[in-house]
This record gives sequence, C-alpha cells and structure tokens, in this order.
Amino acid sequence: MAKTRAQRKAERRAREAEEQKRSGGYETPVEAQRETQTGVSGDVAEVEAVEMGIAAGAPESQLETPDAPQPRSARRAEARAQKDAEKRKRADQKRRESEQLSKKQKQAKAERQRAGFIGFLISCWQELKKVQWPDRETLIQATAVTILFVAVAAAYLGALDAAFSWLIKQIL
Repeated sequence: MAKTRAQRKAERRAREAEEQKRSGGYETPVEAQRETQTGVSGDVAEVEAVEMGIAAGAPESQLETPDAPQPRSARRAEARAQKDAEKRKRADQKRRESEQLSKKQKQAKAERQRAGFIGFLISCWQELKKVQWPDRETLIQATAVTILFVAVAAAYLGALDAAFSWLIKQIL
C-alpha cells in the first residue's frame, strides 16, 4: 500500500528528531564530545572528594557513598532482613486467602441451609437486586421497537398465510 505524502513527511520528521536526539542536539560530534569529557575518572574523583572531606575534619564513616561496598556481615544481615520480609508477606497473603476461603464456605453453608419455597424467594430477591433496571426513556424505546417488530412479523406471516391459502384453493 502506497504511503501518503503526509505519512512520508511525518516519518522524515521522526527520523530527523531521532537523529537530533542521538546527537544530543549538537551540530557536530566534536561539540558533543567536548561537553562530555571529564578531567578525571569517577573513581579518582570520588577518592579525591573523600580525602578532601577527611582533610576538612569529617569522619570517614560519614563520607562513604551509597554505592560503596559494604562489609560481608552487613550484606548478609540485609539479605536476611529482605528474606524475612518476603516470608512475612507470603504468610500475610496466605492468611488473607484462607480467611476469604472460610468466608465463602460460610456463605455457601448458609445458602444450603435455606430450603424450599422461602429459600427460592430469597434467592430470587437477591438476583433482582443485581439487575440493572432501564430508565424511562430506554424502556419506552425498547417497548416501541418490540411492538413494531411484532406488527411487521404479524403482517408478513398474515400475507404468507393468505397467499398460501389462495394457492391451495386454486389447486384443489
């Protein structure tokens, strides 16, 4: 299927926007490279910052970065705490599911105890509560459509009956 002029134009604009996004909005790659160059690596800069902080009198424990490696015992304690949290979460979910199951079983038992005519009437009333009743305008419209359909069907069947009656009289 051939593309329209507008589709081709939109695709070209999308390609140009993607190219500009990749290049960071710079005209030449040299300009983009100049903006991203750093004098030192991130590790070196981090070490220098920690050393400057220590020289300023701050304790080394306050200068640790969030991504600094933790001692093995701290990692184990964190993993254990996370595992315990997951166990509690699963236990809570299991408890909620069992409560829901017991509630449903109680409802089913109560419904089974109702028997006979009164149980039938109660279940009918419950089902009628669930019904979404139409408003007046919808009710009038549906009634008119039903009456019109019945009239058309009656006229069609009456015409067929008259035609076949006439045909049978002619044959006999």
